[in-house]
Amino acid sequence: METIVEARNVTKSFMGVKVLDDVSLTIRLGDKVAMMGPNGAGKTTLVRTMLGFYHIDEGSVRVDGFDPIKERTKVLRDISFIPQLPPPVKLSIAELLTYIERSTGTPKARIVEQAEAMELDVKAHMHKPFFKLSGGMKQKLLIAIALARRSRLFVFDEPTANLDPKARDHFYRLLSSIDYDHSTIFITHRVDEIEGLANRKVYMDLGKVVEDEPI
Repeated sequence: METIVEARNVTKSFMGVKVLDDVSLTIRLGDKVAMMGPNGAGKTTLVRTMLGFYHIDEGSVRVDGFDPIKERTKVLRDISFIPQLPPPVKLSIAELLTYIERSTGTPKARIVEQAEAMELDVKAHMHKPFFKLSGGMKQKLLIAIALARRSRLFVFDEPTANLDPKARDHFYRLLSSIDYDHSTIFITHRVDEIEGLANRKVYMDLGKVVEDEPI
């Protein structure tokens, strides 16, 4: 099976504190990974190294064979990422959708379609700045953008934190309906919430992968 992410012996420290400690992890096409562990275990840091946010101290990371730092544009071309906290984007919804369309080639109509499937009426808020939306609305729009891009790798950091139960059901239904080969990383504290969507559990603690098994 094709390798999507290859992390080998990755070490990363912040202010002298080792956040990732010799981490190795391989994610292949079709893997749906529930990444778990306590706060501070290194989950988000590991994901952010895949996205090219951080330079690592030791080891190597490759996404689709590309270096996330040196070839970040190529890496991000096929990744959809939803952070735990929505970014404070000041663009209006209309401006944001235009930016996404021009920078990624994702049609605005497809984003609107996915948003409506999440029961978010984007058309009624086109002139509103993104940062002024409610937490739930921001999350729905980020999910719509991520799914509309049709990426090979989806990375969700606590994606349902701001969603009500109905919106969570819509999200899971949309994920289940993706009709092409892809991989997913869910950073979550509750594997039962993504039951049926994950086929593998990776548990991290103290900057290490301490468990990696199918579910």
